[in-house]
Amino acid sequence: MAAKSARKSAAAKKPAAAPRKPRRKKAEPRSRGLSPQDVASDSVEYPTEILEAVRTDGGEVLGVYRDPLGGHPVVLAVLPIDKVEPTPYQRDLSEPHVKRLASAMERLDRFLDPVIAVRKEGRYWTPNGNHRLHASKLLGAKSIVALLLPDEDVAYQILALNTEKAHNLKERSLEVVRMYRGLVGAGRAGKESAFAHLFEEPAFITLGAAYEKRPRYSAGAYHPFVKAVEDFMDVPLEDALKVRDARADRLLELDDAVVAVVDSLKAKGLQSPYLKNFVVARINFLRFKKNGGKPDFDDTVDRMLASARKFNVDSVKREDIGRMGGGPVEADEEHA
Repeated sequence: MAAKSARKSAAAKKPAAAPRKPRRKKAEPRSRGLSPQDVASDSVEYPTEILEAVRTDGGEVLGVYRDPLGGHPVVLAVLPIDKVEPTPYQRDLSEPHVKRLASAMERLDRFLDPVIAVRKEGRYWTPNGNHRLHASKLLGAKSIVALLLPDEDVAYQILALNTEKAHNLKERSLEVVRMYRGLVGAGRAGKESAFAHLFEEPAFITLGAAYEKRPRYSAGAYHPFVKAVEDFMDVPLEDALKVRDARADRLLELDDAVVAVVDSLKAKGLQSPYLKNFVVARINFLRFKKNGGKPDFDDTVDRMLASARKFNVDSVKREDIGRMGGGPVEADEEHA
């Protein structure tokens, strides 16, 4: 009876599990959007300025239709390829992918997947289609077919989709911080928190700034604690970006201290692709923090930095690292 009472008492003290998000209800078939006839209808007011601009720029309008989901106007156009360029803030180009794509297009002798484009001061930015664009240029194409969107802001929305499907943490982070700098450079007003839907996760901004300063930075080891301490700021974008850059410098300072520990462990004959993850996990005191408010970024880095600088490498045994294991090592990250 006493044991049963103790179990009930322990269960009562156990914190309640976080409530699950309700599942998205499956939409009823044919309950949203436009019919084929509505998509092709010319009863909507189309963006005549864009149509005239395309012809002025040396392109041709092939058709105009309404997007079948939201009814927004879309211009199907063919553009001079030398006037189309990627947005300045998206992921880096993969040359092997461009070559494979160009070879496939050459074998098929067709280009069947239009790029997305927005007009920007007489040029056309494509937030979705950079590899197709470069493959076409590699083949010597004169023009490229594009789905032209009248609203420039949609480019940022599409980049947010690209960010979600980026291959790894480095690509996601770099694309987010470049998008951020693009917004600041364009003089966009508003607090950082107002753009949260574009950036997906505040940690990506800070880690992206760190990657800009150190391309071989291994953010995977630091992402868990950065994600725990970061939040979107209620200050203007330009001011928040300065904070992000300063925080990136702090992360690189911490990385230098961690690499020094890793080098000492290697000198002892300890080898593992997860040495950096092991050291960061050891100095990450947030692992033991069960509740409370969001930790302060600088205070957290200060404590981890102090722990790294007094790290006792003689206390580390080979089996400690073996038990630690780790997630998959990303090919573009250097685990020192």
